[in-house]
Amino acid sequence: MKEFLRVFLAVTAYGALHSLMAAAGFKAWLTRRLGVRLLRAYRLLYNAVGLVAFLPVLGVLARYPGETLYRLPAPWWILALVLQAFAAALLVVGLLQTDIWHFLGLRQLGAGEEGRAPVLEVRGLYRYMRHPLYSAGILFLWATPWMTTGLLAFNLAITLYFYLGSIHEERRLVAEFGEAYRRYQRTVPRFLPRLRLKQEPSALR
Repeated sequence: MKEFLRVFLAVTAYGALHSLMAAAGFKAWLTRRLGVRLLRAYRLLYNAVGLVAFLPVLGVLARYPGETLYRLPAPWWILALVLQAFAAALLVVGLLQTDIWHFLGLRQLGAGEEGRAPVLEVRGLYRYMRHPLYSAGILFLWATPWMTTGLLAFNLAITLYFYLGSIHEERRLVAEFGEAYRRYQRTVPRFLPRLRLKQEPSALR
């Protein structure tokens, strides 16, 4: 139980830091003090800090793995690894369909990005689920062929963070795109895809 709590609290602390940096109020506060030029580099800085801050979380998990809850026997562990490979492929495809340079924060470093009007694009995996990157991440986490108490805490905390992050992100997108994004929410599931869409994606743009 101690290992579970240590890992869960480590992920929670990371999530709180990441959420604070993603908040519009914090970004505006920092911009007032460091200048508007920060806006171009903020996404890149946000990702860099997020990556560095996540390393201690992995360190806590490695230090306190906890007791083993299960290890899948053959052939189930092979199936679990196949599912993880599928999730990793989904993650790569989702990143490529998300304008990866903007996602990383490199495109914003160029001049003229601030004046561009936002455009809601619904294509690829985003036609079937609103958050394919989160979906791929959750699948990868839970398809692990073994489980410890520390890893269980890690998976639960990350899954909760993804869910809460999706709520925060959608509030921002509703404020940015209005009714167009609300229609998208009504027709496309959050994480789990449906076989058929209620509405053609072109109507959501």
